Amino acid sequence: MMRGVRSRVAPLALLLVSLSACASLTTTEQRSTQGPRAEEIWTASVMLSAGREPSFDEKRHWDNQLDEKIADYLRRHAEVANSLEVSTFRFLRQVTVGMTKEQIQILLGPPAAATTDSAEVEKLARGYWPAVKASGAKEAWVYPQGWRLYFADARVVDITQYLERK
Repeated sequence: MMRGVRSRVAPLALLLVSLSACASLTTTEQRSTQGPRAEEIWTASVMLSAGREPSFDEKRHWDNQLDEKIADYLRRHAEVANSLEVSTFRFLRQVTVGMTKEQIQILLGPPAAATTDSAEVEKLARGYWPAVKASGAKEAWVYPQGWRLYFADARVVDITQYLERK
């Protein structure tokens, strides 16, 4: 009797594990100290607006413009030009906790949406709201690919991503 039940339960258990694995592949939800890279967001923006990936020439032009913007920022902020924290900004071109709004604007451009409404910030943070709230976040910026940057005053204090793949 037990053997017959076990032989029916095993395939069902395998099916449930397979379905949960598929479900986890369709959703990305994470909290991190490092966010998107500038190129990732720019490429996603081009694909959304033009319906295609950027050409080599477009990428080269964008890359040169970003280099100029970063160099200009570092000239204007000589006090941070040689700090370890600025290396992620300068070389990796990746958003990290501690960056300023100005640095984010240089790397990613303006957000797709922004809010200072605490209820909206809570909704964007989803299950990470207790941690985001504890970080002192008062504002959220939304970028393509589900990236959400949370600010306390002028600095990034938390980063989450929520993306449902179709």
